[in-house]
Amino acid sequence: YMSKTTTTRKRVKSVKKRVNLVDSVLDRTVEPPVNNWDLDFKINEEYKLTPKQVEFLVKALQKNTRMCMVDGPAGTAKTYLAVLAALKMLNRKQIDNVIYIRSIVESASRSMGALPGELEEKFAPWSMPLIDKLEEITTAGAGSNLMNKGYIKCIPVNFTRGLTFKNSCVIIDEAQNMTNSELTTILTRFGENSKYLVVGDSYQADIGVKSGFKKICKAFETPSSTEWGINSFKFTGDDIVRSDVLRFIIGRLSTVK
Repeated sequence: YMSKTTTTRKRVKSVKKRVNLVDSVLDRTVEPPVNNWDLDFKINEEYKLTPKQVEFLVKALQKNTRMCMVDGPAGTAKTYLAVLAALKMLNRKQIDNVIYIRSIVESASRSMGALPGELEEKFAPWSMPLIDKLEEITTAGAGSNLMNKGYIKCIPVNFTRGLTFKNSCVIIDEAQNMTNSELTTILTRFGENSKYLVVGDSYQADIGVKSGFKKICKAFETPSSTEWGINSFKFTGDDIVRSDVLRFIIGRLSTVK
């Protein structure tokens, strides 16, 4: 009997060692204690925001807001604002973690490759916008510490099926590069005490007509959506804060048919 029990325990340990890397990346068991110094980081707010951007940030932080859909051109600080809002919620201990989701497809024919193995390493190039914003918004080392401790997690869109996001702020970045099916999968992962920030640029869809972002944004531009705490925002060239020349470039590109 003892021999059989020992063998069973060894098998259990072996199975645990072989758990897919995705499970470790998606592990949401981190529950910050009341006095958790990891979350006492400082937040820097670099940009002078436009009235529309301030409206988005205020709405994103409101308790009754469940989701914000944001469409706007490059340079309008969409990702910056989403990460800023998420960090504020994490800093205030209103959520347990931040989930950053992005498509691994930059064109219709590319994919990340086979697993198992180095999911974090393979996904690293697509995580760079998040890492850049963490370095902008937090003090040195705070962002990497939050990621290492599991408070901020990056996952590709094709690993969201079957999950439920609870007590999280979920940032869906570059949403214009997701199909209707992919966005539907993510949006139906909604769990208790979670908030979705869906950001994209409908004019820069690398997957062309396969993009579902514009259609889904339109689907939620209704009074009933607002009643459910789902808000839509449309940034324009006037909201570009990256540089004056970019505002001019975006303006000229908008004339190209």
